[in-house]
Amino acid sequence: MLKTLLTTTVITTIAAGAALAQDVTLRLAHFAADTHPGHLAAVQFAERVSERTGGAIAVELYPANELGSPPEQLEQTILGAIEMNLPTQGALDKYEKAFGTVMTPFAFSSYEQAHAVLDGPFTDWAGPKLEEQGLVMLSNWEYGFRNITNSVRPINTPADVEGLKLRTPPELQIVAAMEGLGAATTQIAFPELPNALNQGVVDGQENPIGVIYHFKLNEFQENLALTRHVYNSMVHVINKDVFDGLTEEQQQILREESLAAGAMMREAVIAQEEEEIAALEAAGMTVTRPDLAPFAEMMGPARARVAEYSGAENMETFLSFLK
Repeated sequence: MLKTLLTTTVITTIAAGAALAQDVTLRLAHFAADTHPGHLAAVQFAERVSERTGGAIAVELYPANELGSPPEQLEQTILGAIEMNLPTQGALDKYEKAFGTVMTPFAFSSYEQAHAVLDGPFTDWAGPKLEEQGLVMLSNWEYGFRNITNSVRPINTPADVEGLKLRTPPELQIVAAMEGLGAATTQIAFPELPNALNQGVVDGQENPIGVIYHFKLNEFQENLALTRHVYNSMVHVINKDVFDGLTEEQQQILREESLAAGAMMREAVIAQEEEEIAALEAAGMTVTRPDLAPFAEMMGPARARVAEYSGAENMETFLSFLK
């Protein structure tokens, strides 16, 4: 009987240990401000994952680059030091060139087109490639079409961009687009951007409306041009080893709640965009809505640079999704 009791105790202890092993904390780091729809979507994701797993999975959130710059966060996620991240395609393409095609200048004409391509054929094609880099792609979220601000002059034609010194992130697609319009570009880390604008180190910058609004870049910039020159989005990724260590049910919950959070963010970004533009205008910005055709017509050299960077075969595949 003693042997039976000891055996039962050992089995119970092992079972308890196995249950405890399922209690995990996943850190989700990203670059959006804590008032931005990206962070609000992350909050929804964290709450619903906790609810649906009965608290077995806790998601800790680190917005606004608390755990490092965007490139540092992504590298740490690949290494497993941070479990989840929300990089853009411009960060992911440093590891998988297929993602570089998404930010081809003027590739998308609408949010609807971008979402259909990214959620459908693009994910089917590029998602598995990312797993080879140690990441599992949970879903596409949002970021938006990028627009130019500056403190020199309103932009109505491509000629108005020529000669401006613009800050861009270290992403070739954006650099190529701005240089294709005749601007001089410089790379400055985003946390340093407000100070650089305030001190006149650069004339302007480019970002989605939500970023311009939530980080109050209008305090340093007088003019906003709705150029919509590049589209990109946050991509919800998780370290592959961490993901593989979860149960199938937990994996499914993460995928479903990531999709739900991304859908919420998309709806919020699109719904708020015109309101944010109006608020920026009311705060004193001059907002222009130029004809984009002349801008797109100047993108031949920029698109060639993106194709060379991403790989001709990758670009051919991506362009086939747009037809």
